[in-house]
Amino acid sequence: MLQIGDRVVYPMHGAGEITGIEEYDVMGQGQMKSYYVLEMPIGGMRIMLPADNIDKVGLREVSPTDMVDKIEEVLKGDPVKAVGSWNKRFHANLNRLKTGDILEVAAVLRNLVLQDRIKKISSGERRLLDTAKQIFLTEMVYVLDGTMETTEAWLQKMLEREN
Repeated sequence: MLQIGDRVVYPMHGAGEITGIEEYDVMGQGQMKSYYVLEMPIGGMRIMLPADNIDKVGLREVSPTDMVDKIEEVLKGDPVKAVGSWNKRFHANLNRLKTGDILEVAAVLRNLVLQDRIKKISSGERRLLDTAKQIFLTEMVYVLDGTMETTEAWLQKMLEREN
């Protein structure tokens, strides 16, 4: 069971902190349900998730610091060659983001950034890149115990390539 103060990742939204656990009567039927209150640092979004639904939505704890080496390996790795139409790539990348797996998010981020350097990506892929970057950075701020600025600088360093 998650506790107040736990840092968690909500797939497609990023990382946040559980700031409360509240009870509500669902549809006035006298059945109280517990909800986790999740505060997202970017955009000040507040999300309430039914406690009995967290597995279904993919809510998980923030990755441990011992994952940093694996994450760096993915970011520094070779990109997957873009094949097919942008629409097919978009949906494949979107499905990878929906998993909520930090390594999948890192791979999507790496592939889109490097593809954009070679040939400008479509506007749909650009929005997906922005989403992937936000999801990734919000979690990595917690993993690296840094600020958004230091984490973005770290990410830029990881994505540097020799020409």
